[in-house]
Amino acid sequence: MKVTLLLVGKTVNNYLKDGIKIYEKRIKHYIPFSIKSVPGFKNVKKHSAELHKVKEGRQILNNINQGDEVFLLDEKGFEYTSLEFSNFIEKKIISGIKNLIFVIGGAYGFSNEVYKRANGQLTLSKMTFSHQLVRLIFLEQIYRAMTILKGEPYHHS
Repeated sequence: MKVTLLLVGKTVNNYLKDGIKIYEKRIKHYIPFSIKSVPGFKNVKKHSAELHKVKEGRQILNNINQGDEVFLLDEKGFEYTSLEFSNFIEKKIISGIKNLIFVIGGAYGFSNEVYKRANGQLTLSKMTFSHQLVRLIFLEQIYRAMTILKGEPYHHS
């Protein structure tokens, strides 16, 4: 199984870029993994939030194939503990799916079309984080899940 993290827009801050690179490299040690970005919608002040979501949604959907399993990181999603998330990943690996895609949207969230295409939603917390920071936090959780599955001492339960 290949895991892809699909992002809307570029990561802006260098400290986040550095952390993302570290966890991307660590995750690739365990599983085929890639990060793909689609451009964020420009002219923020001239257009509605709904138009942003629709335009970004088209770009997201253009990067998803029919057989892919897609999960959105969304404030209304299911909240896992780290152990539960590692079990979720393990079940996906065992199920034989070829591509598991996690999507972190832009500042306004997802269009209705993206919600309809998704297989599910998950959230990192009931708290709200910037979509930039969520990238790093979620990569750390993927890495943590892989170390749990391998029985490595990174996660202390």
